[in-house]
Amino acid sequence: MAHVSLDMVRNIGISAHIDSGKTTLTERILFYTAKIHKIEEVKGKSGVGATMDFMDLEREKGITIQSAATYCIWKGFNINLIDTPGHVDFTIEVERSLRVLDGAVLVLCSVAGVQSQSITVDRQMKRYKVPRICFVNKMDRAGANPFRGVTMLREKLSHNAHLITYPIGAEDNFKGMVDLVTMRAFYFDGDNGEHVREEEVPAELLGECQKYRESLIAAVGEFDDVVGMKYLEGEDVTIPEFRLAIRKATMSLGFTPVMVGSAYKNKGVQLLLDAVTYYLPNPTESENIALDQNNNEEKIILKNDVNGPLVALAFKLDEGRYGQLTYMRIYSGTVSKGDVIYNNVNDKKVKVPRLVQMHADDMQDIETAQAGDIVAFFGVDCASGDTFGDGKAKYTMTSMFVPNAVISLAIAPKDKASQTNFSKALNKFTKEDPTFRVHRDEESAQTIISGMGELHLEIYCERIKREYACEVIVGKPQVAFREAITKKGDFNYTHKKQTGGSGQFGKVVGYIEPLPSDSAVAYEFVDDITGGSIPREFVPACDKGFQEAIKEGRLIGFPIVGVRVVINDGAYHDVDSSEQAFKTASLMAFREAYEKAGPTILEPIMKLETSAPEEFQGGVMGQINQRRGMILNSANNEGYAVIDAEIPLTEMFGYSTDLRSATQGKGEFSMEFLKYSAVPKNVQEEMIKKFQEKKARGEK
Repeated sequence: MAHVSLDMVRNIGISAHIDSGKTTLTERILFYTAKIHKIEEVKGKSGVGATMDFMDLEREKGITIQSAATYCIWKGFNINLIDTPGHVDFTIEVERSLRVLDGAVLVLCSVAGVQSQSITVDRQMKRYKVPRICFVNKMDRAGANPFRGVTMLREKLSHNAHLITYPIGAEDNFKGMVDLVTMRAFYFDGDNGEHVREEEVPAELLGECQKYRESLIAAVGEFDDVVGMKYLEGEDVTIPEFRLAIRKATMSLGFTPVMVGSAYKNKGVQLLLDAVTYYLPNPTESENIALDQNNNEEKIILKNDVNGPLVALAFKLDEGRYGQLTYMRIYSGTVSKGDVIYNNVNDKKVKVPRLVQMHADDMQDIETAQAGDIVAFFGVDCASGDTFGDGKAKYTMTSMFVPNAVISLAIAPKDKASQTNFSKALNKFTKEDPTFRVHRDEESAQTIISGMGELHLEIYCERIKREYACEVIVGKPQVAFREAITKKGDFNYTHKKQTGGSGQFGKVVGYIEPLPSDSAVAYEFVDDITGGSIPREFVPACDKGFQEAIKEGRLIGFPIVGVRVVINDGAYHDVDSSEQAFKTASLMAFREAYEKAGPTILEPIMKLETSAPEEFQGGVMGQINQRRGMILNSANNEGYAVIDAEIPLTEMFGYSTDLRSATQGKGEFSMEFLKYSAVPKNVQEEMIKKFQEKKARGEK
């Protein structure tokens, strides 16, 4: 793809709730921009699958697992595009994509409107200040209602959302749309909707379209003085003025333009591509901040200058058949094949052996990449989130937000011969995916993998089998419980040990108390010692002892969170006191105080959204109640019941099978981590009893 001026570049992502049609939409975009010459469906009869779902597992399951990058040209504009997963288990893929994009398309289903994962994706877009266009897809489906989608955008997501295209018909009668900016009607002819026909607005829709256009002008007039003044004075707004005002409003993040269409029926995608070029920012219009490591991490605004110092962020790693592929967004400067670049995080220098542009899993070799580009480097070893430069300046970009894991499994290779491949697979996956974590449990000598949900870990187990020819044995899922305290507990502990030669002596006095529920930290150490009762050099050892103590709680052996430790007195011995003595004293003091501080077990609570035909509503609600769920809201939408609930993760295993059985296979659900909450007293007692029995048997 030839380099064009930066104002002709768009870096966009396509994000949505699962099954809203993101991958189908991307397939159409690639077809209309002549990037592909035949449309394949996500679950197509050909078995080929959509271009962007290139993993075998994606094609089998009909879902997107990894974000996939491609590029295309539309009316002279270079569009770098990332198709992201909709399933919450793969949320890191959305997170890292939005971190490096300038704009996004938020896809909604015209029947379901704003769903649980739409809310998560919207929160991620807000986190990285990404302007977006909303595309209300599936207008051909029974129950399609884009106006309800706009209302839900306003009510559920607090968007200042307005239609910029108006539907001509809906469901089976969905024919096309009216562009409210130009007041022209558009229809899509040909086998694949490739011939765009422009006509007058149908007479029966003219009044409605004028009303919606009027409210659109009023909304964007708030962001643009020219349009605002013309609206107040009752003058006509020209098309270029109108487009400029929508662009300003969208880029301010205070306005969301909403378009309608049906990607599956090939209607409205070309207008969406036009809107991407009209209303979403080019790389120079996005503010990107780097930290200058040579100047106390002073914030530097990067100008997307091709002649500036090189700043490139590695946002995704993929271990392919040719070695590690590192996806980079270039924010400043230029890089060419054969250049020597520096990892600004660990100061390693590396030569760029190969530079490619990605089209799903195909790649095209390029010689040079510059500010504004999204490309991939071969043979550049690094971690996800590292920043590279050319040695002229030492800038680093802030990395993406990585959510905590909520579920763990014990995993082992079936036979000893596969151990090497098993280790290789785990190393590769932990580098690729920051939400996939691996650790060894020393007590049980098991390898434990942790992740975002059952599906997340199931996919990795399947990938180990397929990509590394290694059969694995999987243990029972283990939820990431936590322990906490509910009240203040005092400690006054003296550690005294006299053996041959010098002994050990350390005394610590103080208390532990719960941190506020909204605290961002899990542990806080407060040194309140006055008068030198504990010498200054031993205070860090006390901190280390307390940190050691919170790694494993006394109730069920899980980490302790939300605790403040205050140390305010103590005693030492000139000869026998040492760092080790005070570390041990602090560890034992914490355990003494923990018993008095009302210890409790916390469990992860998930936000659950279940939808099923109305006739099954009672059964679905009964299942949620049986699993200790708390129903927050239920709404009926076009014959479907949508139930919102909060439910403990530990009760969710096997839910998908039960839900399918209760709804004749028609029920769907999505869930994501919400918060940690105390388990009920009877459940806590049962958990402690089981833990004590396991300890007695010498198990973990």
